[in-house]
Amino acid sequence: MTQFAYHAFLSLATKIGMSFGDHLLSALSNAGIRTFRVDELEIDEKGCKELQKTIQESRILVVVFTKEYTSSERCLDELVFILESKRAFRRFVLPVFYDVDPSEVRKQKGSFEQDFLMYEERFKSGTEGRRLEWLQKVKEWKAALTEVADLGGMVLQNKSDGCESKFIQEIVKVVAGKLNRAVLSVALHPVGIDSRVRDINLWLQDGSTSIDIMAIYGMGGIGKTTLAKTAYNLNFDKFDGSSFLADVNKTSERHDGLVSLQRQLLSNVLGKKVEKIYNVDEGVSKIQEAIRCRRILLVLDDVDDRDQLNVVLGMREWFYPGSKIIITTRNQHLFDASEVYRCKMYKVTPLNAQESIRIFSLYAFGKEQPSEDHKDLSENVILHCKGIPLALKVLGSSLCDRSIEVWQCALRKLKAIPDNKILEKLRISYDLLLDDDVQNLFLDIVCFFVGKDKDYAVTILDGCGFFSVVGLEILSDRCLIEMDKDKLKVHSLIQDMGREIIRLESPWEPWKRSRVWRYRDSFNILSEKTVTLLLFGVL
Repeated sequence: MTQFAYHAFLSLATKIGMSFGDHLLSALSNAGIRTFRVDELEIDEKGCKELQKTIQESRILVVVFTKEYTSSERCLDELVFILESKRAFRRFVLPVFYDVDPSEVRKQKGSFEQDFLMYEERFKSGTEGRRLEWLQKVKEWKAALTEVADLGGMVLQNKSDGCESKFIQEIVKVVAGKLNRAVLSVALHPVGIDSRVRDINLWLQDGSTSIDIMAIYGMGGIGKTTLAKTAYNLNFDKFDGSSFLADVNKTSERHDGLVSLQRQLLSNVLGKKVEKIYNVDEGVSKIQEAIRCRRILLVLDDVDDRDQLNVVLGMREWFYPGSKIIITTRNQHLFDASEVYRCKMYKVTPLNAQESIRIFSLYAFGKEQPSEDHKDLSENVILHCKGIPLALKVLGSSLCDRSIEVWQCALRKLKAIPDNKILEKLRISYDLLLDDDVQNLFLDIVCFFVGKDKDYAVTILDGCGFFSVVGLEILSDRCLIEMDKDKLKVHSLIQDMGREIIRLESPWEPWKRSRVWRYRDSFNILSEKTVTLLLFGVL
């Protein structure tokens, strides 16, 4: 994740530096927001380059517009570079309109018009080359002013009844809110994501005032969640509120699953922890109140059936105009024959040959191309993975630093498995765990500890005789588990693979398996055992 030298960069005309600018800078600093502001009226070429570097190293760019703003060529040049940084480095830009209206900035009217008339007079002097150069600069300034005004922002006269001190606190609140909203972690090597996320970004930024839904669908392991996370990270700052609800299918299986999803949604949108929701109906009522006046970006990740959608999409008419909902699913027919769930469909396609080689090599060798002595073996592995990122990632990690003999053995197993049996291909990564204890640790995790705190899992597993800290590190290195904010995460396909290994111990008699994780199976087994004991007079 990018390391920022400053939380915020403050761009404003120096003439107001002793009043509003100083108060705003002080308020930001008091809130623990590290802010950079230019004090110099004139900046030489070296200082200009340092200033550009500082802009790039600031997470939020605050531009304060006053009547004097366009009288400063330094401010206008600064604004052009700020908007370039917004596009190139995805910085958040917050326009603040102090004593001017956004329309004056957008159309360069009022005091801005006088400044530009003065600039245009310079066209008449100097050489032809110099006149064309100056004309181009002025065009860039005007375009930048129009672009930044279209971002919206905060207007003093529209906020806090025009009270400067309250207005400053509102600005601080917005900046602090942006800083506190954590960016989601995505794949270590997000190969092929940029080209695939482009259409989703265009949809998220299309300016629609309807409440739109997009379904990102495709087979397991194809990269739906990574794509949704990337789109979310690139766009959540453009909405009044946002929430990414991960693993909806898994979470909804819990007895309080739907309530916990509602609680997370409310906490994300309101920006504060929501402790108590006693039932789904109460959650629905609270969500309605929270979203009816906010433009929301909501992601529902890994949805499997209609019931999991009803709690949120049943409230579609309550969402504020311009809100967007993204759903990831393996079930292409989830939205069939339903006017209520009509949405835009986006199918995630497998990686092409070049992308497959790149992602596999990054995990297997730490570079974008395979080693010469592994080239043919790598191409054969890639051929059998069919462009599925998860399979390429897991197998690449499992074969990293392994001997040629191990590679050849793994390849023979791949060739013996039909192309459509992804779970069995992923099982090769389990078989390559040569330590029985690590294999058993993996099986315990996929059954009982997915989503649990790492420390909690370590305490229990160590009590069962595992050396779990070392084991977790091995499983993480092999990409079979992930650590997300000290919680254990496992991709749904990897979890399915592990549980299938246990199911095959006794396909038709669950009580003979080494582990039982489903509530119904556990209940039935315990009930039958109790009945048996009663029949024999033990109880």
